[in-house]
Amino acid sequence: MSLNFNVSEENVMLVDALGDAMKPWTNERKAELHDMVDNSVFPEEIWQTFADVGLLGCLVPEAYGGTDVGLLPLALGFEKVAAMGISPNMLLVTAMDSACIARNASDAIKERYLPGIVSGETRFCFAITEADAGTNSFNMKTSAELKGDTFVINGSKTYISAVENSHYMLLVARTTPLEEAKKTDMGQYHGLSLFVVPTDAPGIEKHLIPMGFNEGVGQYTLFFDNVEVPADQVVGGVDMGALVMFNSLNPERILAAAMCSGTSQYAIEVASEYAKERKVFRDTPIGAYQGIAHPLAQCKAEHEGARMMMLKAAWAFDENWDSGKVGSLANMSKLLNSDCAIHCVDVAIETLGGSAFTRESGMLNLWNGSRLLKTAPVSKEMIRNFIAAWELGVPKSY
Repeated sequence: MSLNFNVSEENVMLVDALGDAMKPWTNERKAELHDMVDNSVFPEEIWQTFADVGLLGCLVPEAYGGTDVGLLPLALGFEKVAAMGISPNMLLVTAMDSACIARNASDAIKERYLPGIVSGETRFCFAITEADAGTNSFNMKTSAELKGDTFVINGSKTYISAVENSHYMLLVARTTPLEEAKKTDMGQYHGLSLFVVPTDAPGIEKHLIPMGFNEGVGQYTLFFDNVEVPADQVVGGVDMGALVMFNSLNPERILAAAMCSGTSQYAIEVASEYAKERKVFRDTPIGAYQGIAHPLAQCKAEHEGARMMMLKAAWAFDENWDSGKVGSLANMSKLLNSDCAIHCVDVAIETLGGSAFTRESGMLNLWNGSRLLKTAPVSKEMIRNFIAAWELGVPKSY
């Protein structure tokens, strides 16, 4: 395996174009963006910018209007947006779903949804988590029963992001009862299926979950009461959803890591610039004192290491490595970058002092967002379980 740490010219151009397009939202339109986030107003203009620059087509084949340049440039785009102090969280769920559809769906499903994703007209969310299953997705109770040429879905999901701004969801449901699935060669991995479901389908009830901080999109509990979905809306084959999910969950974790990497970069840059200018004792900038300089230097070193893991994971996904290995890299990437982001933002808060707690600085929102990504979409404990089992071969504890 050759090692090349140079980012291609095409990727640099994509990131530069994205940065230029997003710059107004960090300057003259910054207050406007703050208001949209605070009031959960979907930023249609920013979403269209993502589409126009090409982010929404990175994982979509050219036959469906995309560029198919891969996850690596998309991750660099996520990182760039976050490094400008802006969250690309809504982009995350549509991007991960586009990867799954592009790699696993029928030609008919690809033709129906992928062009709209690329143009910005179609948005997806991802519905997997359940109140009584959590990170143990195999224990989910939401069922899909085939009746003629239609699946009838019943059950519930919780903590589903951005349902209110999405046209469709990629829904995971059980098509074979767990006890029956365990008797097959695949065991518990058998019996899950993925469905494309309109978010306004009859029989879906949505309940907004009050959250402790506002990230610009809502979190919802969904109830499914005899929701009918045509059988041709299954992605990747009936009962084979566990394998298909890797093509959503691995990109999700890598892109979450990219968001964290950008947040780390932003926090380090803001704090470093402040430390160069702020003077308290005599005429010496506070950055000259080791109590300020050393924590920032530690953050820089940690960020460089975590970022390399994120880039490797994205590259491995594009190279079609074994999904289990990509899963290990994706999990390591998410683990390291979320911890790094929390540390970097905390050091930035310490550097800025009282200024960090103003609305203008945005540091408290950054800390909340970074802390969220340490737990979601999968906790550090489950990540460590995965790495221990898949990379070290130790017995599973669950």
